Amino acid sequence: MKPLQGQRVIDLTQNVAGPYCTQVLADLGAEVIKIERPGAGDDTRHWAPNIGKAMSPTYATFNRGKASVAIDLDHSEGQALFRSLLRDNDVVVHSLKPGSAEQRGLGYEHLAPLCKGLIYCAISAYGNVGPMAGLPGYDPLIQAYAGIMSVNGHEGLPPARVGVSMVDIGTSLWSALAISAAISQRHVSGEGCRIDTSLLETGIAWMTNPIANYSASGKLPRRMGSATAMLMPYEVFECADGEAFIGCGNDRLFHKLLAALELGALREDERFATNAMRVAHRELVHDTLEATTRRLSVAQLIERLQSRGVPVSPVHNLSQVTADEQVRALGIAEDFPVGADGDGATLCAIGSPMRFDGVREFAGHISPRIGQDTREVLASCGMPANEIERLASQDIIQIA
Repeated sequence: MKPLQGQRVIDLTQNVAGPYCTQVLADLGAEVIKIERPGAGDDTRHWAPNIGKAMSPTYATFNRGKASVAIDLDHSEGQALFRSLLRDNDVVVHSLKPGSAEQRGLGYEHLAPLCKGLIYCAISAYGNVGPMAGLPGYDPLIQAYAGIMSVNGHEGLPPARVGVSMVDIGTSLWSALAISAAISQRHVSGEGCRIDTSLLETGIAWMTNPIANYSASGKLPRRMGSATAMLMPYEVFECADGEAFIGCGNDRLFHKLLAALELGALREDERFATNAMRVAHRELVHDTLEATTRRLSVAQLIERLQSRGVPVSPVHNLSQVTADEQVRALGIAEDFPVGADGDGATLCAIGSPMRFDGVREFAGHISPRIGQDTREVLASCGMPANEIERLASQDIIQIA
């Protein structure tokens, strides 16, 4: 039995942060019903590249295992229909701007009286209080606002966005954690609750260590590429045929590194003697080590360092990542068919990074068509077939 089997989740999210949250819940066994706009669906269905009718890799990979019900929530009948779908102990997750759900009669205070034990998670950009609460926001905006870009990239070059949606994904995981905790609490109290998460709070949480260092020193951190201010060496080094990251978190590991590179004489140089001295002479240490790593292939460097227990990793591209023996052994990457609209295409889907009793769960099919499950879900709630057809004819719902 999956951990969240029997739990129903009504998903009113789009883009990345909300959908990944509910996909994690689906992987854990929850039944997730995604509410989409008739016609257009989730915005990410139309992000490039196109892999089928109203389908993109982004949509497909963040909506695995969900049912799609298409309801026009700008219409009063659509709003009433949404409320009629609710059952006791449901979870509702939305990523509407603060106030938007309330304007539609879909706020926590509207839904909680209709649904005993309701757990209601509202995901926003800047939070639900403060002067920016009502503004829209996306991952890169929050990376800029929370200071992440100020420490990312290379010194002397413009601030750089982290190349993955780390704020979105982080918000997804905080939200899923909070929902899981609330479900556990409900087993004891019988009560639901409202949960608020935001991209900005996640962005600030990512900056915990830089903020602590700044608070202690009064010095703003500088952009350091692959390096970190506290340790040396702890960065990327060039090899004859690529790059590798070497991470020495203490002097003991550094001494092993020197032995592996046949540079043992440097142990007598006080500039290399301790981590503090190596940080103070960062450029010298880097250039001295790289003069040796450039003469070795990545494979040769990896073999030398791993044999002595020195942490090291090749800098992989995505082709290497998805084909990697260790990644495949973990079973976290699986090829899924996109579906009928994908013309037989498959997509490498990444599962939730957790296993229970050695098993990693992937939720069902990879992604639904817009309104694929509208008829079935409404019928299961007792709606007569002729009423379903009437709503479809008036574009209040969409039936795939």
